[in-house]
Amino acid sequence: MSGQQHARPAPVGGSLFNATTLVCGVLIAVMATIILVRLIFGLGATTNLNDGYSWGAWVVVDVFIGSALACGGFSVALLVYIFNKGQYHPLVRPALLGSLFGYTLAGAAITFDLGRWWNFWHIFWPGYFNVNSVMFEVAACITLYIIVMWIEFSPVFLEKLGLHDARRKLGKLLFFFIALGIVLPMMHQASLGTMLVVMGGQVNALWQTPMQPLIYLLSAIILGYGVVLFESCVAASAYRRQVEVSMLNPMARVMLGIMAFYLLVRFADLIARGVLGHAFQPSFIALAFWIENACFIAPFLLIRTVDARRNPNPARLFLAGIAVMLGGILLRLNGFLIAFDTGPGWTYFPSVPELLVTIGIFAAEVLGYIVITRRFPVLPRAESYARPARS
Repeated sequence: MSGQQHARPAPVGGSLFNATTLVCGVLIAVMATIILVRLIFGLGATTNLNDGYSWGAWVVVDVFIGSALACGGFSVALLVYIFNKGQYHPLVRPALLGSLFGYTLAGAAITFDLGRWWNFWHIFWPGYFNVNSVMFEVAACITLYIIVMWIEFSPVFLEKLGLHDARRKLGKLLFFFIALGIVLPMMHQASLGTMLVVMGGQVNALWQTPMQPLIYLLSAIILGYGVVLFESCVAASAYRRQVEVSMLNPMARVMLGIMAFYLLVRFADLIARGVLGHAFQPSFIALAFWIENACFIAPFLLIRTVDARRNPNPARLFLAGIAVMLGGILLRLNGFLIAFDTGPGWTYFPSVPELLVTIGIFAAEVLGYIVITRRFPVLPRAESYARPARS
């Protein structure tokens, strides 16, 4: 671990009541109402799901996409604890907080989509375990990862409560949970790609490949860095702090390196399987493919050079983060919905209640982030951001 000293995290402070938290509160209340209707009257009363499309926005967006967007903690942990890049340590708590809310709410969203939701406890009961099921592996890993993240984040609460002795004792065990917090996401993010593989010919050839586990894992790591870029810029703007460009710039360079490898794997797979020609057909699916990959290529145009990364204006980092997020979102939307065809006669588009629940989940993440960062020591003290930028 690097011996570099960092300012200790501290609560941002300020009022919890503002326009943003008010809007989030309203959206959460709407979401809760719709969920109550769904639990009482069933999926048919609130969704456009059908026999051809049994998975919709609540699984694809809230779980497959939501969990990938929540990989910031995992991606930063790879840098800090595996590659021993201690200079990124101030990013760990903010990234872990985003991951914590993202995964916790994604786990809750799975329950909303279960037809017989009252049987959700089966996943935790050994008598119902199907160890040969990729869905079981995903559910078990995500559940365990949520628990691990809460334990990893608990020092924040212990510090706030002044329980320093308990904090020190937990610190002696954290290495074990940090290791689990790196291994578990690698397992279930790869398995989410496997879930696309098992759907067979229903998925367009541009996305149907045995390489999906690797593609999903690499894209999740990239997404984690993209989300950190995005969240850091937004938090700095919202809290009127300087963007930590001295850390984000070199991290962006790491992201570009992994993304170059991702694109190499993605297109080499298409060429090896002889299906790249599908991307040049005059179809909406081909257009969706190129938009998806254009989003992954865009950051190279924005921040590929040293001069671009040295630019003290964080706008390029912010835009690169958005582009990466859009690319990862489209990769999953394309595979599971846009390029997913169960045969003639079946169509699906989310209903308004489905969209409102999804929006409400993201609103809950934003509200939770605001409350925790304002009242608990998550972000470094503001003065620690005033360091000169490096390439």
